Amino acid sequence: MQTFLRFARAIAAAALLCAVAAPAEAQVLGPAPEGCTDEVLPSGARIRLCIPRRGWNGDLLVWAHGYVSPLQPLDFYSFSFPEGFNPQEAALSRGFAFATTSYRRNGLAILPGVEDVRQLVAAFRARAAPAHTYLFGVSEGGLVTTLSLERYPELYSGGLAMCGPIGSFREQLNYFGDFRALFDTFFPGVLPGSAIQIPPEVIAGWFTVYLPKVQAAIAANPSAARQLVRTAKAAFDPDDPETIATTIVSVLQFNIFATNDAVEQLGGNPYDNRGRLYFGSHDDLLLNLRVERFAASARALRSVAEHETTGDVSLPLVTLHTTLDPIVPYWHEPLYLLKVDTSDRGVVVPLPVHRYGHCALTNEEILGSLKLLLALGR
Repeated sequence: MQTFLRFARAIAAAALLCAVAAPAEAQVLGPAPEGCTDEVLPSGARIRLCIPRRGWNGDLLVWAHGYVSPLQPLDFYSFSFPEGFNPQEAALSRGFAFATTSYRRNGLAILPGVEDVRQLVAAFRARAAPAHTYLFGVSEGGLVTTLSLERYPELYSGGLAMCGPIGSFREQLNYFGDFRALFDTFFPGVLPGSAIQIPPEVIAGWFTVYLPKVQAAIAANPSAARQLVRTAKAAFDPDDPETIATTIVSVLQFNIFATNDAVEQLGGNPYDNRGRLYFGSHDDLLLNLRVERFAASARALRSVAEHETTGDVSLPLVTLHTTLDPIVPYWHEPLYLLKVDTSDRGVVVPLPVHRYGHCALTNEEILGSLKLLLALGR
């Protein structure tokens, strides 16, 4: 009974999380404040350019937002940080100029995001010449930040990448695919579709029909839920078993809302688990015999390769990441460091935050990381 109550509380918390996140934990920045103008790039991306009318310190902070569902409108997005950190307010209240873009599309928009941010900086420089330009972003925007520093170092003075899939984009996609394939093995028949194809009715009915089914399945079989997160290598807080249900719902939600768009944008299925062995269940042999196998398309893998970081960074890059991140796993950080040539003149400073949650960062942690970046980038 105690285990059931813990999972029931977790399911309620996960439902609240989903109602807020839906599904990307994005928050709209709101109307342009004084000193800001909103425009549209030739690509269709919206941009916001802000210069303090009084007391500008001469530097520019550029914000790269995280993943936003293709079902949402183009807008200027922040992120639902626990303490409500607002990048626009943080920049302008401290004397920085601020710029951001909606990107030209929602959904998988990493490469378009890199280009739109480049054009955003050019549009700002047509109005004023900042002494330094710092790029900072969260989640998908963390990868946009890192790729931007690698590919256009002449535009920036440094960057802060928060909880981004910077170590391996392909392994991030495999992580999402593995989680769904394993969920279908431990909880067969709960969700229609598969790891690589989501029926439209599941997307439309996620909150009203299928999320309740997932919650009920977790509550009815907590042992299978624990085996799922172990075999998928998904993060949860070992001191708080309720986070198991939160992890399951959160990762599945990305599978539901992001999979079809990713397949379309990449030109095919990028997920491949044909040679993967899964460990951590009560019967690994049976699990590996039962789990559905998928083959990635060559075209999709070529597209995925274009999204990969190289580690060739010649500017200061600060990374900030929660160590128990269920959406973008912390293992991206060491994977990225393995790519970096330490003899290069760039400085990569990883800052781990020992906490559960996807970018569950405090205002103090974010502002402290920005302060470090500014010190390194001058």
